[in-house]
Amino acid sequence: MKSQLKNALHDNQLQLTDEKIDKLIRYLELIRSWNRVFNLTSITDPREMIYLHLIDSLQVAPYLQGQHYLDVGSGAGLPGIPLAILNPQHTWVLVDKNSKKTRFLTQVIAELALPQVKAIHSRSEDFAPSQGFDSILSRAFGTLKELVDTTTHLLAPNGQILAMKGKVPKEELAALPENITSEIVRLVVNGWDIERHLIILKPKRN
Repeated sequence: MKSQLKNALHDNQLQLTDEKIDKLIRYLELIRSWNRVFNLTSITDPREMIYLHLIDSLQVAPYLQGQHYLDVGSGAGLPGIPLAILNPQHTWVLVDKNSKKTRFLTQVIAELALPQVKAIHSRSEDFAPSQGFDSILSRAFGTLKELVDTTTHLLAPNGQILAMKGKVPKEELAALPENITSEIVRLVVNGWDIERHLIILKPKRN
């Protein structure tokens, strides 16, 4: 699996140390092990996991801003865990309403030695941290409006929401509140035939 991951990283112009690569592989191994009981993902083929879990998540890195991030509806830790491994200097909070999934995330954080990452069992609309987030990410949360409605209160001043989508969700974009600006970025996953877009959402500033 290590050689497959190295090839995928190379094809997508991602340079990681051997230590980070080993952590990403261990993360996939933990997903496959816990998946038998916790049903974390339907994607379990190693090559699919490399591209659709790891490379897909890492493509978001250039669009992050600030230092304090939230992965909402994190599930198995995507995209938060791969991005936290890539940039250990940033702090992350991974929130999910499913207690089994946050138990898994807590184990991942411990085994991979990621002290800058915290898993929280909560619904996003009930989450009330002491500090707002510079970037809020979501990979599988629902509609853009639902994401905005339940996470805008968690943004730091000048913060942004990053929604990972497949095809451009035109109907979802049209349903956004008027006070939200949107930018569409096409993401390319070299080595896998998949359509991916990042929707960058920001509240309009007065």
